[in-house]
Amino acid sequence: MTAHKFALFSGIFFIAIGILGFIPGIVTSPTTQIDPPLILDGGYGYLFGLFPVNWLHNIVHLLVGYWGYTASRNYKSTLFYCQGFTILYSLIAVMGILPVAGTTFGLMPIFGGNVLLNLVAAAISAFYGFIAELEPDLVGLEK
Repeated sequence: MTAHKFALFSGIFFIAIGILGFIPGIVTSPTTQIDPPLILDGGYGYLFGLFPVNWLHNIVHLLVGYWGYTASRNYKSTLFYCQGFTILYSLIAVMGILPVAGTTFGLMPIFGGNVLLNLVAAAISAFYGFIAELEPDLVGLEK
């Protein structure tokens, strides 16, 4: 896989989970009383029963997905996306571990299963953004 394809596939992935987060049957209600409270609790639940989300979180997924999808069209944009995604999602993963920041200060849940998902996504993005060489000769990908 190339950085271009990573940006494209991650964009499509985040758009898909952003959309799925709005579907009530796929998002289950929290079942425990130990979940941290949210200021914005609209749509709060667990995507696939594993990943805590709310409406703001879903919108962020849609925006990140759009960013990845559009960045995959250009050599420099792909590199910027991979590097920016790595930094952003690494910080979000660390915040998700901290009790005071695990809900981004009450706005959206980034704790629980999100921490591992964000770390894995950041690690893959780090590979394409900082280690692997970009291939600008791909058809349709301008340098």
